[in-house]
Amino acid sequence: MTNAPLRYARVLSIAGSDSGGGAGIQADLKTFSALGCYGMTAITALTAQNTMGVSGIFAVPPAFLKAQIQSVVEDIGVDAVKLGMLHAPEVVEVVAWAIDHYRLPNVVLDPVMVATSGDRLIENETVQRLVNELFPRAMVITPNLDEAALLIGREIDGVDGLDRAASDLLALGAHAVLLKGGHLKGEEIVDVLAEAGSPPRRFGSARIASQNLHGTGCTLSSAIAAHLALGHALPEAVQHARAYVIGAMTAGADVKVGAGHGPLNHGFAPVPTHRFPVSAG
Repeated sequence: MTNAPLRYARVLSIAGSDSGGGAGIQADLKTFSALGCYGMTAITALTAQNTMGVSGIFAVPPAFLKAQIQSVVEDIGVDAVKLGMLHAPEVVEVVAWAIDHYRLPNVVLDPVMVATSGDRLIENETVQRLVNELFPRAMVITPNLDEAALLIGREIDGVDGLDRAASDLLALGAHAVLLKGGHLKGEEIVDVLAEAGSPPRRFGSARIASQNLHGTGCTLSSAIAAHLALGHALPEAVQHARAYVIGAMTAGADVKVGAGHGPLNHGFAPVPTHRFPVSAG
């Protein structure tokens, strides 16, 4: 009598590459591995990037992005998806097609629209396509304050404005919103999770003093996707993902990487890769 075959919890990142290793698909893969998942990628763009900033971007043709997704999904399979840098309307269309065609589950959309410097990363047409095509298809979107302000057309004034802003984002078609309040001033960071039909939930934590915060948003969204792939409900996935990010920030705060904004310590407490019976999930 043979043992039943096993499989991993499989998470696909559809995002841009960070050659410096701190954000993008590199951060996603490190996060998936640290949380005991099997990570895969479909790269939307290459960047020439380090801790000081981005010096160049090379877009991957949409047809080749589609080929990457097809290769991964049709052979290995997917339990959750993290969406990052989607820089053009054609790229958004490919991703929307893939979600529908393969019925991709547990889609986490990190709407990368605004750089840390405040510069816009995508044009209005792409933003509108992102809202129309992907908000309804994602389980949750994870904008920061700048991205949320761009989407709802107004600034968000303090912690008290987070609930209303999250509600406005739900009205754009999202099923759930994790609005990240890290850019607000104060010693406590407050994030708000709003789900359609449920009261908002607040998650608070002490602010961590660190120069090494590059890739924090990528890491949080990929950690949520990993925990969804492991079978957690969304609120628990958010709670576990925030705990992981806080640990990675704390463990990387005193490390010097490059001359600018360094990465988190993604591997501060890795767990063994989870294995499930093939029939599970």
